[in-house]
Amino acid sequence: MRNKILLFGSAAIIVLLLVVGSFSMGMFIGSGASATEAPVTSSPSVVSTASSVLQETVEKVLEPETPQATSTPADLENLFEPFWQSWDLVHDLYVDQPVNEELMMQGAIRGMMDSLGDQHSSYMDPDQYRQANMEIDGEYEGIGAWVDTTREYLTIVSPMRDSPAEKAGLKPGDQIIAIDGEDMTGIDGSLVIRKVLGPAGTTVTLTIFREGELEPFDVSLERALIILPAVEYEMLDNNTAYLKLFSFSGNATEEFTAALKDLMNQDPSGMILDLRNNPGGERDTAVEITSQFIGDGVIMYQEYGDGSRDTFEAVHGGLATEIPLVVLINEGSASGSEIVAGAIQDYERGTVVGKVSFGKGSVQSWVPLVKDQGLVRVTIAKWLTPNGRTIHEIGVTPDVEVELTEDDFLNELDPQLDKAVEILSQP
Repeated sequence: MRNKILLFGSAAIIVLLLVVGSFSMGMFIGSGASATEAPVTSSPSVVSTASSVLQETVEKVLEPETPQATSTPADLENLFEPFWQSWDLVHDLYVDQPVNEELMMQGAIRGMMDSLGDQHSSYMDPDQYRQANMEIDGEYEGIGAWVDTTREYLTIVSPMRDSPAEKAGLKPGDQIIAIDGEDMTGIDGSLVIRKVLGPAGTTVTLTIFREGELEPFDVSLERALIILPAVEYEMLDNNTAYLKLFSFSGNATEEFTAALKDLMNQDPSGMILDLRNNPGGERDTAVEITSQFIGDGVIMYQEYGDGSRDTFEAVHGGLATEIPLVVLINEGSASGSEIVAGAIQDYERGTVVGKVSFGKGSVQSWVPLVKDQGLVRVTIAKWLTPNGRTIHEIGVTPDVEVELTEDDFLNELDPQLDKAVEILSQP
């Protein structure tokens, strides 16, 4: 069975209108309603249940693919003594009784995940989990942007081509701090998405914080229906093949292979692989696509907290293992794109051109908790390039750095693509 480990900037970089669920273990994004507010009556049975849930939750979190738990039951009992002391103090002294013990337990889990200091590890309470798994029926409509849900605010990773987001000038790194005037502070990014989605033809106003700007500003966008293929390709005038990959989704390997076959049948003298604004996707898809250009050897390592590694090697039968190659990346190229660019760079298989990539080099496991108490997302590993480089929060630095300015964009110029063509034209 195909391993559905996800590598989106993680795994939580999600498209704002397409098949939102196909990139996060079938997850669909729900609206931001709060958890139940009805107080739970304090009683020995409820305390016992809450204690059991917390203990089982701890055990579940300590059970991922890389077992690291070494504490004995006595150690854990001693460790949690201050917690249970605090639990009792709240019941004995807090002014507003009865307290909601289920929310207290959920808050403890949330605090545990936050204490890791890892933006990609987090807790989703039962209400958020239910809403996050609500299937979006019908067509997918929205603003057309890839986003990162793991940061303090929902953050644009890259706008899609010809989308409302691109036409409105949204840029990688833009943070959505309010929607239609409603403050998004403290609201999980995966729940903010529902407020951005909406019927085509309707308008949504986003308040954007952009680094370098003195004040936040509003952007009004008209939502649209956007259908994005996995690939686009063509032969350029100088007999150079151009192939753009939009994401490493489940169907990307099949579409990419068909496009590559068509291009190679036209006997190109060189090839440009455009991974700009590609946010990543499935790990195995990234390995398969890289294997079209690297016929043999390690494509990536997946390294766990205990130092052990899984090795992912090239799939034999690549169609373009010899053709001169340039790979285009930019600030919106994340995860799967960085796997490809990093391997191409390490093997000196081609030239990487553009700007430093996003820097998403970790792998998350999504684990539903017992007793329907929500879900935890835990970073279980980091991935490394064939030479053992980590790109997490660093990115891939191009061999040739080329800026694409706002003026270039407005004037429909592409100096990065021009540089790729120039490199391939050299003898």
